[in-house]
Amino acid sequence: MTNHDQAKSMARSIRAALARDKIDISHSRALELAAAALGYADWNTASALLESPPDSSGKSNATDCIRFENCSPVLRIFDEAKAREFYIGFLGFQEVFQHRFEPGLPLYLGIARTGLQLHLSEHHGDASPGSTVFVPMTGIQAYHQELLDRHYSYGRPGLQKQEWGTQLEVHDPFGNRIRFCEKAG
Repeated sequence: MTNHDQAKSMARSIRAALARDKIDISHSRALELAAAALGYADWNTASALLESPPDSSGKSNATDCIRFENCSPVLRIFDEAKAREFYIGFLGFQEVFQHRFEPGLPLYLGIARTGLQLHLSEHHGDASPGSTVFVPMTGIQAYHQELLDRHYSYGRPGLQKQEWGTQLEVHDPFGNRIRFCEKAG
C-alpha cells in the first residue's frame, strides 16, 4: 500500500470514527483532516507529495508533485449590470462570489458553469480589456442552440468549423472574447 493509499484509508477511518459518534462529515473534509494530521497544509498538497516516488535518497522529488488544477481567467469589466446581463443572463453562468473592499469600490465577481470558472473585475490593474479566453468543451451544438434560444440583443454567435474543432466565439460588452471549442474527432 502506498503512502497516498494509507492517507486515504486514514481519512476513511476518521470519517467512520466520527460517524459512530453521530458526527457526519464529507469525504473531502475527512481527507483535509487526514492531511492536517500528517502535517500538510491541505489534501491537495498531501496527495501530490504522497504520490511522488522517492528519489535515490529516499525523499520525494518536489517537481514530480507539481500539478495545475484549474485556471480562472480574470476578465476586465466596466459595468456590473452589463456584465451580469451577458455572463449570467446570456451565457448561463452563476455567481459564485463577489467582493468589494467597501461599498462603492470596484467589484470582483466569480462566476461558474459546469466546471468553468471566470473572474470578472472592475479593478483597473487586474486585466486588459480585449482579452481572449480559449475554453475546450463538449456539447457545443447544444450550447449554441441554448444561446440562440435566449435571443440576446447584442449577439447571435455562430459555429465555425476549424481543423482543430468546432468553435463558438462570443464577445462581451467590454471587448473580451471567449472561444468555446469542441475538439474535432
